Amino acid sequence: MDDLHSLKKAFLDDIAAVSDLDGLQQIKSRYSGKKGLLTEKLKALSSIPADERRNYGKLVNELKDFIEGTVKEKELAFREIEKERRLLTEKIDITLPGKPFFFGRKHPIYQILAEIKDIFVSMGFGIEEGPEVELDYYNFEALNLPKDHPARDMQDTFYVSDDVVLRTHTSPVQVRVMEKKSPPLKIIAPGKVYRCDSDVSHTAMFHQVEGLMVDTDVSFSDLKGVLELFVHSFFGKDTPVRFRPSYFPFTEPSAEVDIGCIFCSGKGCRICKTTGWLEVMGCGMVNPRVFEMSGYRPEEYTGFAFGMGVERMTMLKYSIDDIRLFYENDLRFLKQF
Repeated sequence: MDDLHSLKKAFLDDIAAVSDLDGLQQIKSRYSGKKGLLTEKLKALSSIPADERRNYGKLVNELKDFIEGTVKEKELAFREIEKERRLLTEKIDITLPGKPFFFGRKHPIYQILAEIKDIFVSMGFGIEEGPEVELDYYNFEALNLPKDHPARDMQDTFYVSDDVVLRTHTSPVQVRVMEKKSPPLKIIAPGKVYRCDSDVSHTAMFHQVEGLMVDTDVSFSDLKGVLELFVHSFFGKDTPVRFRPSYFPFTEPSAEVDIGCIFCSGKGCRICKTTGWLEVMGCGMVNPRVFEMSGYRPEEYTGFAFGMGVERMTMLKYSIDDIRLFYENDLRFLKQF
């Protein structure tokens, strides 16, 4: 019995001296843990004389309840003190102004790309996409550009292998769509394209939007109407437009689309090389050979195609003279749009 009284006194001395939760946890383990002093007393019950065992066991359990209850009360007190300390040290003054943060925004290229998409979607065009790593067949051959064709020199190409390239335009998307769908078709194909070129007006990776319309009675006048409507929607209704004869292997006849120079209002300047005109895209009637390779009957269907560089359109829209500015990630430049 004296051992139990001594144990209780030692516990009270320890609990009075403890100052934090870590110290309290050590006391709890010392007295009521699996190898604690109380546990040892309970294990010693078998050695107590039978006539004293019941009373001794009762006292041990009472001491155990006392110790555990006292530890619990002390723990609650410490936690309350910690809570008060944190409320004092971690409180937030909600009357203070908040920390400023900056909203993100779309890159100017993607702002213009979205605008171009919206204009053509409003005219009833659907949007199609295709792989950026493309077969040579879809990138060239199916577009009337067989191997060793001199027109391939117009497009400096990244070759993954002899038969696989990084696409040089989004025209392969048009071929893939024609292979899967029957006319009438009215689509645009926006996306990234790649060419071995880099200067103030070219980058190795850039964006294009190409369009295709196929039906039984599509004419060049339809092409002119669609592209004039696009130019007037994009640059303004008073923007002059002209179609200048050109050459593309996948269209015949072909044309370049020019607009009146937006920098000098057609008077002639360094940007338009004193001509008063700026080239914005290429277009033409789909070459019958392209229809044949896609499985369409050229005697039954006609169609037109066009293509433009999104960076080019963005540079004209915002009067930017160096395409490399788009990809330097200078926030001073990007925040202007």
